[in-house]
Amino acid sequence: MSRPAVQRQTDRREEILAAAQRCFARSGFHQSSMQEICAEAEISPGGLYRYFPSKEAIIAAITERDRADAADNFAAVANVPGIFEGLEKLARHYLIERPTEEINLCAEIRTESRRNPEIGRIHHAINTDVEAGLVGVLRKAAERGEIPSDLDLERIVVVLLALGDGLEWRRAAEPDLDIEPLFPYVMQVARCLLSHAPDRQPKAGKETSDEG
Repeated sequence: MSRPAVQRQTDRREEILAAAQRCFARSGFHQSSMQEICAEAEISPGGLYRYFPSKEAIIAAITERDRADAADNFAAVANVPGIFEGLEKLARHYLIERPTEEINLCAEIRTESRRNPEIGRIHHAINTDVEAGLVGVLRKAAERGEIPSDLDLERIVVVLLALGDGLEWRRAAEPDLDIEPLFPYVMQVARCLLSHAPDRQPKAGKETSDEG
């Protein structure tokens, strides 16, 4: 196949993904039919199925594209000194700068992942990759001495991503919500988590003082 033909196929594929993303964000995963996606992308059903056999396949392609973007974003900050500046850039991009359409789509995928095993598998895979990527960024910062080396980075990343997921969900549920005034608090949480290990609390039921 000639290079122009390959490029046309790639461009058409991206057009379909963009159209599907608009449909999912606007109407939801279940309510968006393949016919609606065809109309949005201005393509025949036969043409659409030649690229994507199902809505799950479309979600997988969108997720794979997002996974590649996340990897590029992590690589852009991993080797640059100034971990908190890098984290602020990442957080601002994902929480504030991304368009509402993308935020709504993420909410749809999360919701559908609880009902659809295939979407659940896709969602779990990208979550695993994002967690590993962010841990890698923080580990390099620890090697540079920017954060303590004894932190449990895997658990910290789970907490940080849960905070981000929650704010994304609020944006999807409350379109008028302004994240900008909340952003300093997000970074304050990140700085606190990455400044020192938490105090070790005694296990429940264990005596904290000697008796007898």
